Amino acid sequence: MAVELMRIDDRLIHGQVVVGWGQPMQIGFIVLVDDEVGVSDWEQELYRMGVPPEMEVLFASVDDAAQHLADYERDERRGIVLTGDIASMRRLLESNGHIRKVNLGGLHHRAGRTQRLRYIFLAPDEEAELRALAARGVDITAQDVPSARPLPLAAVLDGSAS
Repeated sequence: MAVELMRIDDRLIHGQVVVGWGQPMQIGFIVLVDDEVGVSDWEQELYRMGVPPEMEVLFASVDDAAQHLADYERDERRGIVLTGDIASMRRLLESNGHIRKVNLGGLHHRAGRTQRLRYIFLAPDEEAELRALAARGVDITAQDVPSARPLPLAAVLDGSAS
């Protein structure tokens, strides 16, 4: 089956990922890619509690995920690779250049960020990172739930998606 979704969502594993994406897509595993969570047993346990037993949760640093991305692609189950920020997804892409599609699922308000969609707030450096990924051939769309229409990056950044 392979990796069905490469997603950036600062909430990491939560109901929208598990129920909104995971169940309809019949996901068998989620790879949570985060350097800090990857070494924190108690945070891993918290994230595992939000996932039904039929979905396996794997935790990896960006470097580990990059080394094992081909293994995730060969897995017989459908999977989601999830990062909490744009920089981690960029590092994953730089380490493994075959990522061709990324979903922006939720980047919420913080100081220095401007609202682009109700669930997407971006700082200027994050916008630049997204543009750089798109220039490398990565198809970036914003879509909070599978039933929503995917919005192309250009529409998100230029405000025409509102």
